[in-house]
Amino acid sequence: MPTDLWSFALTCYARPGVEQACLHLQTGGADVCLLLCALWLEQRRIACNAQRLAQLHAIATPWQHQVVQPLRRLRQEWKSAAQLDPPLARLREQIRTLELDAERELLGRLEHASRTWQVAESPATWLEQLLDCRDACKSLRAAAGLA
Repeated sequence: MPTDLWSFALTCYARPGVEQACLHLQTGGADVCLLLCALWLEQRRIACNAQRLAQLHAIATPWQHQVVQPLRRLRQEWKSAAQLDPPLARLREQIRTLELDAERELLGRLEHASRTWQVAESPATWLEQLLDCRDACKSLRAAAGLA
């Protein structure tokens, strides 16, 4: 697996089942960037604690609300109209690219925040702190090849 978070996220997201699982969790309100960061931290065996989790949330939450989600909402709102309007379809594609760039920036910020964190003595369990469903954690880890 790649060592930087962006490359890890791309590799992980491309694995069978990960995209579908992440989109399903996103529909339920989960932050996919935080989930991918959690998988990356687990793969690196970085210890999870409340302070670190709060730090990641403090970075991700405003960025998601102010940058990523407005771009996503606009892209989704234009989906139907863009099918009949080629210029709008091109603009929608540019919005999709901006949304992906915003997610890449967020992952970079999350990686930077966690760069100096130490390896855990026991297995790191970040996903359980982000998801209420143990089955979802297990499925996401398995799809990501970390189970």
